[in-house]
Amino acid sequence: MRMLLWLRLAQLARHIPSFLKLFWRLLRDRRVSPLPKALLLIIPAYVFYPLDLIFDFLAGVGWIDDVIVSYLVLRGFIALCPRLVVAEHVARIEAENRPRIP
Repeated sequence: MRMLLWLRLAQLARHIPSFLKLFWRLLRDRRVSPLPKALLLIIPAYVFYPLDLIFDFLAGVGWIDDVIVSYLVLRGFIALCPRLVVAEHVARIEAENRPRIP
């Protein structure tokens, strides 16, 4: 069970650069309305706000709520973006990440 968790986390970590590209491209895309883009402002506002749901008195433990809020906001951002626009950017990122055969 523990090994499966680490494998899933490693798989997620491998995709982080693609997720960052996707979020950046959607943020810059004019076909995405301002509402989802404004939603992203919640992340820095919450992370840097001095009061947390879980206080940062223990290193690492207090970051759990920051990670959860960030995850939920990012999921909401993708959900509010037009599906076809998201699919288009995902396809482009996948094509860029495919190994090229000489």
